[in-house]
Amino acid sequence: MKTKLLLLTVACCLACSTTIAQVGGPSSPAGINAGLTKLFKEFGGFSAKAEVQVLDDAKHETDKVPMDFALLDNKIRVSIDMTQIKSATIRQDEAEQLKQMGLSQVISIIRPDKQLIYVIYPDQKSVLSVPMPKEDVEAAEKTPKIDKTELGKETVDGHSCIKNKVVVSDDKGQLLDAITWNAADLKNFPIQIQTKENGKVTVVHYRQVHIEKPAASEFDPPKDHVQYKDMMELMQAVMKKGSNPSSPKGTSGSAGPK
Repeated sequence: MKTKLLLLTVACCLACSTTIAQVGGPSSPAGINAGLTKLFKEFGGFSAKAEVQVLDDAKHETDKVPMDFALLDNKIRVSIDMTQIKSATIRQDEAEQLKQMGLSQVISIIRPDKQLIYVIYPDQKSVLSVPMPKEDVEAAEKTPKIDKTELGKETVDGHSCIKNKVVVSDDKGQLLDAITWNAADLKNFPIQIQTKENGKVTVVHYRQVHIEKPAASEFDPPKDHVQYKDMMELMQAVMKKGSNPSSPKGTSGSAGPK
């Protein structure tokens, strides 16, 4: 049961962090990840509360994921409480068991410069390093073309916004096709981004936006956390710690390849 839950939390956290990085479906993560970060290029960095909502073709909500989100250049940090996710993928009793195991708080850090995604469990003081696919890294490093067409004006959360259709592309083709709501009083920050793929609509909504660069240290794993090389090693350590509360035998202080 513990093995299933750990697999679930790793998979779900990677999916959630990838979803907000992609703002769309999983079919083209590299391009859409690059597209999203380029939407924020002029700001350099920011932090905010975010909520990812997924709707099916009948406009019924299938997933809702609240999170803390931060961006610094092309680096992304997403912090998720698994017990707050509303999804058919995770039952409430499973989320509570994850909490008891110290696995409900999960942080994902996407680092194209290191070609890694760090999955961090603060309560367990553990870090799992997941290699980024080569195409994701290459897309994040490119400077794409951004075409923006104004669709009108709307108010979102009390912010007067310009509603835009945005298409991001590079030499390999289209990376992102989205509708954004850019708030005039937040230097035209896109407080809402919507995409559609395979009949599903994904909406990312930002609140409590702070347009200033987060500390660079927020995008590195804590030095006192134990580094695990793969999911199996992490699972074994968590299960062993559950039956014997001794320190896990990982690589303390390692943050993966530089």
